[in-house]
Amino acid sequence: MLTFRIIILIGAVAAISRVGGFPSEWILSVSAIGAAAVGFASQKTIGNFVAGIFLMAARPFKVGNYVRIGTVEGIVREITINYTKILTSANNTVSISNLQILDRDITNFLYDCPGKKEIYCYTFEIAFDHTVDTGTIGRIFKETFESHIDKLPMTQAYVLSRSTALERVYIIYLYVTAPEHIFALRPKIAEEVFQRWDQERSKAKK
Repeated sequence: MLTFRIIILIGAVAAISRVGGFPSEWILSVSAIGAAAVGFASQKTIGNFVAGIFLMAARPFKVGNYVRIGTVEGIVREITINYTKILTSANNTVSISNLQILDRDITNFLYDCPGKKEIYCYTFEIAFDHTVDTGTIGRIFKETFESHIDKLPMTQAYVLSRSTALERVYIIYLYVTAPEHIFALRPKIAEEVFQRWDQERSKAKK
């Protein structure tokens, strides 16, 4: 729309200059300035358009997928020529220009599981200090996963990611059939794990 208005303005100036008898050099100067303005105004628009075409052709994600684009993560609600709209866990919709998406890391949490319906594998980290031993932590994970077995299509998994003098960090693999379940289950599972861990830590301190 902005580009269209600038073109109309340039045309109007050219018409007025002809009627008013302005010199051709003046008209050329105005035209050059106008052309530069049009180019600047349309640069991002054209870039977004090309990026949108590329995303639709490459299909790194589709509407309904749970993705992480840079620091933004959530469910893809809409993909247009210019913007991609993401619904976050805070129930906010974030619009990211397609040109920016091409410059960011894209993670699609859709799990490649042939022969089964769509499953999402979402990963997140949980850290503990060394108060409770690894065997007890494993039992905590198992009990927590079993309490949600009716909502989970596959056996959940966890791995020890790294260990330092202060803490042990685990990666949790959360499998769900609907991306909306990630919003609800991630905080719930984390809360239950820490509740059980607090109980075990209290026992260890006695």
